[in-house]
Amino acid sequence: MAKTFLKTAVSREQVAVDLDAVRATVTDVIADIRERGDTAVREYSEKFDGWSPESFRLSAEQIEEIVSSVPTQVIEDICFVQEQVRTFARHQLASLGEFEMETLPGVKLGQRHIPVQTAGAYVPGGRYPLTASAHMTIVTAKVAGVPRVVACTPPIRGEVPAATVAAAHLAGADEIWLLGGVQAVAAMAAGTDTMRPVDLIAGPGNAYVAEAKRQLFGEIGIDLFAGPTEILVLADADADPFTCAVDLLSQAEHGPDSPAVLITTSREVGERTIAEVERLLPGMPTKDFAEPAWRDHGQVIVVDSLDEMYTLADEFAYEHVEVLTANPREALERLTQYGALFLGEGTCVSFGDKVIGTNHVLPTRGAARYTGGLWVGKYLKTVTYQEVTDAGSQALLGRLCGRAARVELFEGHARSGDVRAAKAAGDELPWAVRA
Repeated sequence: MAKTFLKTAVSREQVAVDLDAVRATVTDVIADIRERGDTAVREYSEKFDGWSPESFRLSAEQIEEIVSSVPTQVIEDICFVQEQVRTFARHQLASLGEFEMETLPGVKLGQRHIPVQTAGAYVPGGRYPLTASAHMTIVTAKVAGVPRVVACTPPIRGEVPAATVAAAHLAGADEIWLLGGVQAVAAMAAGTDTMRPVDLIAGPGNAYVAEAKRQLFGEIGIDLFAGPTEILVLADADADPFTCAVDLLSQAEHGPDSPAVLITTSREVGERTIAEVERLLPGMPTKDFAEPAWRDHGQVIVVDSLDEMYTLADEFAYEHVEVLTANPREALERLTQYGALFLGEGTCVSFGDKVIGTNHVLPTRGAARYTGGLWVGKYLKTVTYQEVTDAGSQALLGRLCGRAARVELFEGHARSGDVRAAKAAGDELPWAVRA
């Protein structure tokens, strides 16, 4: 494949060095919270967020007061967006079937979907009030039927993020805690004197939050391994460089380590996009994040054909893939590795992040090779059950189990099968010791 790089990113080796430092810090914080519980949580909240209220959990009265302080238009917008998310999640739930089937006479096999009993929803903040993450994590959990949803969100510069609290409350959170970072994730996972642990944690976050989820996975479930937000724009010769630039920067503002990549079949589009980015960046209110993200992690790559574009896009396996080509729906058939697709100039990644209804908690760092994003099914445990009531089938399966297990030298398994055959059809049990 012929590729021309008009702009390159920092090396993978440098990214790996940065992650090693994050991992060491997170390991120490989790260990400390396991040992000292609420005392450690409070110390880390004071250290990282300057926040140490009498109780990190908001009371019903506090929630009511906070929600009442949010402008009416903001509340109406939150409700509208949450209904879009709720509608999509309900359709996802309806696509999942429970069933019971009879495979042999009297042999019934079935499948059920049982919601996890407690979910933790991490709603990022710290610098910006990311109300949309409350919609994605809490609304979807409630549609799945999760009885207890614990929402954690950090204060913003020492202040209560009122719109985020409103979003969590309207989404249906059963508990809302003003607590962020590794301390929030560790407290939800391990539990403390004041917080009961959860079964699964969902939601995006910075590198420290993502690493905490990674280290705690197995002790609790998580939605997915998430890193910095990624955007990949695919553009042909007819794409608008201004639109390409605006959309690349829309995701670069998430953080200084957020990759923003353009693959195009047109060198002119690539060069003009770079020029537009450089023109727009100085005036962006969020340039302190967007500028280093573009400088260190932005790429512009020119390829010879759409075929090469699709092949290279799948190699990236990025979180967000925006298709700005003459026939964007072609990407539905050609691409296989992405978190979410945004087809055509009328659509943008920001719609998915904020308003359109699909979930914005999506795989990053190549995880799109093996998983999709957060969805209603993540909060469900798909379980099976079995029942044998016919004597003939019981004997058949018992004898088969005995033979199959002995091939594997599992004598205990074989004897369980032997007993069923004996009870159903009077088979001999030569190994049995009679009292």
